[in-house]
Amino acid sequence: MTTPPETDAVRGTLEVGVTGGMVRGVERRGLRHWRGIPFAAPPVGALRFRAPRPVVPWSGMREAAQFGPVSMQSRNGNFIGVSRTTPMSEDCLTINVIRAASGASALPVMVFVHGGAYSVGSSAEHPRNGETLVREGDVVYVSFNYRLGALGYLDFTRFSTPERPLESNLGLRDQVQALEWVRDNIAAFGGDPSNVTLFGESAGGNAVTTLMATPAAHGLFARAIAQSPPPNAIYLPEMTSVWAGEYIEILTEAIDTDGVESTSDDIAGQVLADADAGELVEAAVTLTLRTPDAHPGTIVLSPVIDGDFLPERPLDAFKEGRAAAVPLIIGTNDREGSLFTGRLDILATTPKRIRAIFASTKKKARKAIKAEYPGLPEKRPAADFGGDYAFWYPTVKVAERHARYQPVHFYRFDIAPRLVRLAGFDATHGLELFAVFDRMNGWFGRTMTALGGRRAFLAAGKRMRAHWLAFARDGSVDEAAWPRYDERRRLTLVIDQADRVEADPRGSRRRAWQAFVPHV
Repeated sequence: MTTPPETDAVRGTLEVGVTGGMVRGVERRGLRHWRGIPFAAPPVGALRFRAPRPVVPWSGMREAAQFGPVSMQSRNGNFIGVSRTTPMSEDCLTINVIRAASGASALPVMVFVHGGAYSVGSSAEHPRNGETLVREGDVVYVSFNYRLGALGYLDFTRFSTPERPLESNLGLRDQVQALEWVRDNIAAFGGDPSNVTLFGESAGGNAVTTLMATPAAHGLFARAIAQSPPPNAIYLPEMTSVWAGEYIEILTEAIDTDGVESTSDDIAGQVLADADAGELVEAAVTLTLRTPDAHPGTIVLSPVIDGDFLPERPLDAFKEGRAAAVPLIIGTNDREGSLFTGRLDILATTPKRIRAIFASTKKKARKAIKAEYPGLPEKRPAADFGGDYAFWYPTVKVAERHARYQPVHFYRFDIAPRLVRLAGFDATHGLELFAVFDRMNGWFGRTMTALGGRRAFLAAGKRMRAHWLAFARDGSVDEAAWPRYDERRRLTLVIDQADRVEADPRGSRRRAWQAFVPHV
């Protein structure tokens, strides 16, 4: 979306020295903002499909009043992209900071990783994100861009050569680079680099659980919050190599390659280097639309277990205690899958996709899981099946495994305004962002509550932010209101009109999934 003009900006002595040079922010509504600060070299030219490099220094004062260009993405793909007026560029690796205008120092830091299926979104998508957290909790809020789509989340290493090296997990590497920037620079903004809480939603939640299993990220954050992650959307090179081949075929069919065979691995690196960034984006959209039926149950734009930067499945790292030794808040929404309809539907929700997933399980396990979704594969139970397969059940596995080693608090977000329920979405994927970021005063937030439920939703959001902020401040959680999660009691905070704690909610469904997907 386009950032609205902010005419009440006050330019003062908001000059800060960071890696690369000096930046000057602005003060707005009692908060200090710095936007569009480079945290890595532009990943363009010879650095396309390469790990991020150090910031290129600049001379003089760099104005940091506006967001930087967003990562390259489709404006009309299967997911909602940015508006037609939002600047996009491969040169997108920038970071933003918000803090209160007070002179306090050593403040807690909250670093947010935006979602968008690793194909769309940006740190500027909702320009006022983080402001309420800063006002209510006196924290330093950080957001950043990272490479998306084919430029960040397809694994082209099968086409790498000594002359034209291609590296893996580029978006993930960008995230680590951003966290290193926070470690090295946040004290200059009044933040405490030893007190960083990493949080994210959807793909950003996947980023959190993946970063917890990424050795290079260990020590860069003190605690983590994963909202609605698909933690198992991480794939072996055998799968990502297939997708890379399919992508090259799509790309070479769409552009002029001077008659070179599209199946030739020898020219793939050259094609990737020469293609226009927009062509790379559109080929990724085509691949994303094909994959749910070609490879049911998978999400094509995802990290790869490359054995190096990401050495193992995050779920295995959590199981063996090799994940980052930090406390974790994690959870999902009541009906994650109800949002994924039409072109958004990348989940295992159609009869064909469900059959493909059932084909690899035993009859007894299939029968047990079907009993948990009466009417499957009708639309509503299919949406719940697909959402649970991608989000809820693997999130439960992360929680129970990490709880063996570190404090874990598990939640389920149930509250939804009446209009959202009447539309059939209920507490769907992404709805909790309106609570965490206090977005209900925007036109969409007000529309959602046109038929009632506004007061209750606002109150739930305030309670949720209080939990998040207390956790970010010092790792504390009100154990009386929200006990720790463990494999025995599985105590879960259900966020609703009145919050409650339930022991092993949907326990019978959890046990059915345990038998259905024993490899998770």
